[in-house]
Parts: sequence; C-alpha cells; structure tokens
Amino acid sequence: MALKFFDKLSQNFIELLNDKDDYNVIIEVKNMEKSFTAHSNILKYRSSYFRRELETIHSNENNIKTITESRISAQIFEIILKYIYGGIINLENAETRFILDLMFATNEFELVELTNKLETHLIDTKASWLKKHFYLVYRSIFGKNNFKKLENFCNDIFIKYTHHIFEADDFTSLPESLLVSLLKRDDSQMKEVEIWDYVIKWGIARNPTLPTNLGEWSEENIITLKTTLQQCLPYIRYFHLSANEVRDSIKPYKRILDKQLWKDINHHLLSHKRRVKSVILPPRYFSTIISEGHAIEISTWIDHNTTANASTNNPYGFELILRGSRDGFSPQIFWDICHGQANTVVVAKVNITDEIIGGYNPLAWDNSNTIDSKCIETSDSFIFSFKNGIIHNPILSRVKNPKDAILNVCKNEQNKHGPYFGYDFCMRSLNSNNFTLDNDCFCRPSYFYEKPIRKSSDYFSIVDYEVFKVNRSINNTKK
Repeated sequence: MALKFFDKLSQNFIELLNDKDDYNVIIEVKNMEKSFTAHSNILKYRSSYFRRELETIHSNENNIKTITESRISAQIFEIILKYIYGGIINLENAETRFILDLMFATNEFELVELTNKLETHLIDTKASWLKKHFYLVYRSIFGKNNFKKLENFCNDIFIKYTHHIFEADDFTSLPESLLVSLLKRDDSQMKEVEIWDYVIKWGIARNPTLPTNLGEWSEENIITLKTTLQQCLPYIRYFHLSANEVRDSIKPYKRILDKQLWKDINHHLLSHKRRVKSVILPPRYFSTIISEGHAIEISTWIDHNTTANASTNNPYGFELILRGSRDGFSPQIFWDICHGQANTVVVAKVNITDEIIGGYNPLAWDNSNTIDSKCIETSDSFIFSFKNGIIHNPILSRVKNPKDAILNVCKNEQNKHGPYFGYDFCMRSLNSNNFTLDNDCFCRPSYFYEKPIRKSSDYFSIVDYEVFKVNRSINNTKK
C-alpha cells in the first residue's frame, strides 16, 4: 500500500519558489516587464524546453543564469511557473481568451500534460466561445500538430456551421493560406455557388479601391482580382454548378478565369459526356456513410428505373439535414429535425457488419400526433441495403402495403422510437435513448415491403446515420 501526500509536497515546492535565497536562475519576461527567480534543477526536470535553454546559457560571476522570454506576458508566466513548482493551476475566474493564450504558452514551454488538460478544458467548457471565435482559434492552431483535439473540434464546427463561419464579420480578414485550406476541404455542407460568392467577397474586400459597380471595372481591375484569388480559384468545383448558378454567379466574373476553364464549363453544361481539358474536382464530400455512387443508385430507385443510372451526375441533390455523429443519436432528435421534411432518404451503418441500410419516404415526417402513432399511405416508398457498404448487388424492397408504408410515432413514444418504414426497417432505442448504444434497431421480413433487406432479423445498433432531403436538380427536371 502506497501512502501519497501530494498536497503537502505541492505546498512545500510553492514555498521553495517564493524563497529568494537559493535560486540560480532569473527569467526576464516581456522586455524586462518582470523578473522571476527559479531553480535550474526543477526547471530542467519539469520542462525539456528549459533543459535545452539552460544548457546554452553561461552563468555569471554569481553562478546565476538569465533567461529572456519576450513572447509571453508576466501574468501568464507566473501561472506557468507556479504550475512547474506546485502542479496546481486555478482557472476559476479566468477569461476564455486568457486560457487559450495560456495553452499556447504551455505548449511553447513543452508542458505536455498541462497543454493537453487546457485543450480538453476549453473544448468541454468553452465550446460556444470557440465556435464564436472560430477564426482566431483556427488561425492559432493552423499548421501545428500539437492540438489535435482542437483541430478535430474546428473540423466539426466547420462541418456543422459552415454558413456561420463564412458569414462571420472577420471572414474577409482571414489570411489567404487559411482560406485556401478551407476551400480544399471536401466536407463543406454549403452549396458550391455560395462558396464561390464568398471567395469573390473576400477577394474584393482585399482590394477596397475596386469600383463597387462591376460594370465599371477596367481590365486592370479584373487583373487585380484575378491575382488576389489565384490561389483560391483552383479549388472551386465549377463542374458541379447548375446552368443558372453559372449564369448568375460565375459569368459576371468570367474574365478572372482562364479562357480554357470558362470554355470547358460551358461545354460541360451542354453535355456532361463531352471531354474537357480542365481538371474536374469531385463534389464536396456530402456523407460519412454513402458515396456518390450509392446516391446515384438510390436516385435510380426514386425514379422507378429498372437499370442503374449510367451517368456520373446524380439527377437529384442530396441535402444533409441530420447526421447522428453531428446532431446526436436520440430518437427525439430525429423527430425534432425531420418534422415537416418530405422526400427524405434515411441511411444507417450497422455496427460490426458495416452494412448500409436505409429507406425513402416521399411524404413529410410528422411529429404532431399527440395520442396514437399513425401510418401514412404511399406507394413510392422503399427500403434497401448495401452489404458491407458495397454498391454491387444491393437489396431493394418496395412497399407492398401502401397504407402502412410509413409510421409517424406519437409524441410520448418519440424519445424511444425513430423512423419506421412499416415494421420492416425501424430505428429505436428503448433504454439509453441512443441508437448506437442499444441493440433495438431491426429489419423484419416482409411485413409491409416486398422482401427483407437483411438476411438476419437480429436486433442491432448503428455506428452512424444520416437523413437527406432529396430534390431533383435544376438541370434534370422531369419533362
């Protein structure tokens, strides 16, 4: 049995820090704003940074070494020094920006334990502030490898709140390198034309002398904007824009594009099968579960086609309205977000097997039933599965009893029961209110749909699920 007395040990070392008799190191902070005394052995064993610094500094005639730190305030360094000696830090009344600056300072001094703790503290308790000051945080950690938790947090914020980030007041002050890093990302939920509009806004803000009326722009003005945006323009997905979007948003600024690119954009709009010389970037990644190929296959079923769509361009747009890993896995969240949404596709990845299962509901989900759950009638719904997530040989099962195609669960059951496609594909969580924790989801054989979509009728949990609102693209409107 080990008896531990860390509190007393910490207290004694703090007393040693305050004892001015035996120090052999002086740390001068922020242009000699304040000086601190310390002991080399403690600094060396608590921080590899100080170990290296002390090895390169010669002692004076009194055997004292002096370290100069110009990158940090005296207030922050005093907290760090007390942590080095006593292992204690008090954040009770500290402002969030101060904690963020403190974390960056502890990283500079290679105090890994404290840096990690502060990073976790910020994410767990200051998430709303971090979201509001996204650019400050993102700019501070950009290109660094020591803040993976914050990096993942920023990535999640970007996916969830892309519009808010681009609409922020300080968007136009974003450094070019950071804007390019955002444009390179494939997981934005914004429309490509909106991204284009914000890039133009950023470029014009960088050149305040440009005329406000585009019709008054000279060739020199065009060259100015083109030069400003030369690192950004290659990352726009031009070939995934509609004809109307190209006409209304791209064409007014076509002179900042290379002539070959503008020619290829127009050729592509006339026929997607025509070869172009320009690079066609893939569409931005819209799902963590299904690929563009899956979406095209599902679109084929929506159109009641008997053969798969051979085109690489989906006739439908899949707009993400819910992602479990982003919005939460409670059944109630499904009813809150999807209420009133029609033409939706639900997809889920089954735990362990990696099967993808899902269903299409052409009617609106309704969370307003107060007494009884109600079935709604449609002959156009279907359920499906992709074994191991592979597109080939999927199972498609269309509704055979239209009156019981979709079940809208009553209010007092919505905290346990999510989407129901008859009783053939159902998502629910009876104990933990979390689809990923309870093995309560199920696919049953041929109640109201043509055939079972899983060989096994066992109950299962899911890894993640998504709901998409499906709309026919402007260029593919039915005639």
